[in-house]
Amino acid sequence: MEVKCIIFDCDGVLVDTEKIGNGILLSMAAEHGFEMKIEDAYRDFNGRNLKECFQHIETAIDKKLPDSFENEYREKSFEAFKTQVKPMEGVVAFIEKLKIPYCVASSGPVEKIRLNLEVAGLLDKFEGKIFSSYQIKSWKPEPGIFLFAAKEMGFEVKDCIVLEDSKAGVKAGISGGFKVYGFANGYNNEDLEIEGAILFHTYEELSSLLGI
Repeated sequence: MEVKCIIFDCDGVLVDTEKIGNGILLSMAAEHGFEMKIEDAYRDFNGRNLKECFQHIETAIDKKLPDSFENEYREKSFEAFKTQVKPMEGVVAFIEKLKIPYCVASSGPVEKIRLNLEVAGLLDKFEGKIFSSYQIKSWKPEPGIFLFAAKEMGFEVKDCIVLEDSKAGVKAGISGGFKVYGFANGYNNEDLEIEGAILFHTYEELSSLLGI
């Protein structure tokens, strides 16, 4: 296929936030009796919306989390993101080589996407092409956010590829009819491959796969 548009996921694909976000969530959840290894959080939580993550925790501990839990998590993670977020290794050079349109489509709120891109020094590259599940009220693994992004960018599904690092994200892309490339990080390799993604481990490798 001729790739005419690249749709990036944000966390774990453009910006290195997954360790920060998961670390804060596991630390807070541990105060309520929840235990999970960080590698399992990568598999179970990445690419999902927060409410699903909270439901997973509540089911495991068999009780409701406090009403203040979500706001507290967002405040703590936003503060951490402001100082700790970095671009994924190789992504800046990859983007600068692109001769085709590209955008970002994420399950997170627009303000979170913008904050992470800004701190990582990527915001100027994505102005006017940031798409959030909160805009359409559809979250991965539903394909809505990727279909929305492709339409807003003016391309058909067959002309776009999706770059993802989560099981939910790959499911969303594949079910929407997209060719999906999965960013393997050592925790997610098997899950991404099972869901139908073409794995890549570095942006240099992706460049070779795409002939960029």
